[in-house]
Amino acid sequence: MRLRSILSEAMRNIGTGTAHALLLFVLVALSGTLLGGYEAATVTAQEREALTRVQAYADVDTVVGGTVDGAACDALAQDDAAFGQSGALRAGDEVALASTPGKVLQTYEVTPGMLALVAAGTSSGAEQVDASGVWVPQDVANDFGLVPGASVMTDHGAMDVAGVYEWPNDGRDTRFAYTFLVPQSTTDGTYHECWAKQWPHAEANSQLLYATLVAGQGQTQAGIMAINKGFDSHYDAAASYVQRVTRWMPWLGLVLGVAIGVLAVRRRRLEYAGALHSGQSKGAQLCAIAIEAFVWAGLGALCACALIVSLTQRTAPVDAWAVCATALRTPLAVAAGSVATAVLTGLTIRQSQLFKLFKRR
Repeated sequence: MRLRSILSEAMRNIGTGTAHALLLFVLVALSGTLLGGYEAATVTAQEREALTRVQAYADVDTVVGGTVDGAACDALAQDDAAFGQSGALRAGDEVALASTPGKVLQTYEVTPGMLALVAAGTSSGAEQVDASGVWVPQDVANDFGLVPGASVMTDHGAMDVAGVYEWPNDGRDTRFAYTFLVPQSTTDGTYHECWAKQWPHAEANSQLLYATLVAGQGQTQAGIMAINKGFDSHYDAAASYVQRVTRWMPWLGLVLGVAIGVLAVRRRRLEYAGALHSGQSKGAQLCAIAIEAFVWAGLGALCACALIVSLTQRTAPVDAWAVCATALRTPLAVAAGSVATAVLTGLTIRQSQLFKLFKRR
């Protein structure tokens, strides 16, 4: 039997409903969409949790209680494998704005690295850091009508505003919520704290903050603490992903695919046995089964994948394609299991079973 004839017969079986292709297509599409969608929703939720932590500076540590070398602190960010941004700070003078002489603001003198760390949480990003003037939080900018490039009069003279940053009340250190950040050189004296931002967070990397302390100036009293204490300090994003309950979804999808493949062939055993009795070769029959299964299983998986991609592109907060790469394994496993099992089940059907199958009909 030629391949063209086999293909033509398989397409007729699908078109006339003999292969029950529509039902099997729905089973594959529904299984793949539900299981793969659940996997996508789980990974998306983990991405959103991780992004929330990063935006809330839960991945930022600081060393306190000692004297910090500003140059050494800023240099931590040069190791891209460990820290994204790092910078030092110290308390500065209190200033009063000319418009509100009775209200003073605490200022903080910061290194360029600290400005980059603060600016990383703004819409403009760390690439737009301007150290030519003071930086103010959004609340101060709103209250006094300040914008980048503006000049504000204080009891310490005029101060130029170089940037405005966001510092929401999400559990992070509140000292930067209503203040002025005054840029200083890393070599202009020592500092009181060194902040370092890292993702993913690693305790071993945090210990490197001790290396920024000036020798012989209070290292024994120094300690490392988180900038935002409102989050679990033992959070491990990689472990959460590896240990998620939906990691078994591709295997569950494979099991369902096996069941669908068995169902697709066993309900037509009499037809297949009769075809063998009529002279159809076993190879031609298995080829027809494989073609039919590939059509309804492939289309079902394609439908499920399209729905999952559409869902993920709308809901994933960071890397939608990484979520898709994880979630699409499930509908593909359903389809693969269906096709392979349909062919293997077809191997079990023999011409000698015709009389027994006919009697059970």
